[in-house]
Amino acid sequence: RLPVVDQIKTALPRSISLALISFILAVAIGIPAGIISATRRYTIWDHAATLIAFTGLAMPSFWLGIILIIVFGVVLNLLPVFGYFPLFDSSGIHFWPWFSHLILPALATGTGSAAILARQTRSAMLETLSQDYIRTAYAKGLSGRVVIWRHAFRNSLIPVITVMGIILALLLNGVVITENVFAIKGLGRLLVDSILGRDYPIVQGVILLTAILFIFANFVVDILYAFINPRIRYTD
Repeated sequence: RLPVVDQIKTALPRSISLALISFILAVAIGIPAGIISATRRYTIWDHAATLIAFTGLAMPSFWLGIILIIVFGVVLNLLPVFGYFPLFDSSGIHFWPWFSHLILPALATGTGSAAILARQTRSAMLETLSQDYIRTAYAKGLSGRVVIWRHAFRNSLIPVITVMGIILALLLNGVVITENVFAIKGLGRLLVDSILGRDYPIVQGVILLTAILFIFANFVVDILYAFINPRIRYTD
């Protein structure tokens, strides 16, 4: 039996790697999709983005993971489908083996998060675009690009940042289903195995780490609030 700290130290880098790739994927897809959907409201682009977002929300991550394994691992044989390869070891840096093992799990995990971000971004952008100062910016002759990115998008970020913080905290704490489908021994799988094995010290350690990560995510979100909106100030 290994100490609790050693087991968590082994599992944490795997969960962090999967969480970061999934989060980057979700942000890179979800926010642009939400902006396009809001700025082209009721057009074919909006309907397509909405359909894709609801499809992403409706697909269970374990089902999507199994489909990705069958297509890219079994049929096409393009990517590894199980396990984790460390980014660093004594022989150097192994970026592609590390990244290739995370592509499919990140797709399975990040799809739902991207859909959530797309819907949240669309809702926040539509509310901002209806404000008087946006109409004033257009009336002053500013280009659509400047109005969207400098005025509308930045003022829509508060609720989006909140959702991003929650998503990142959940991902950092280990995605239980995805880690089990792809046989990644991260925090989620460690927690499940510990519960099934009644290894309560590990369960307590993982839950404590989960609480710390949630507090850290909320702290970062609070800092970003003040950065995005200068009117927000934290005083004693």
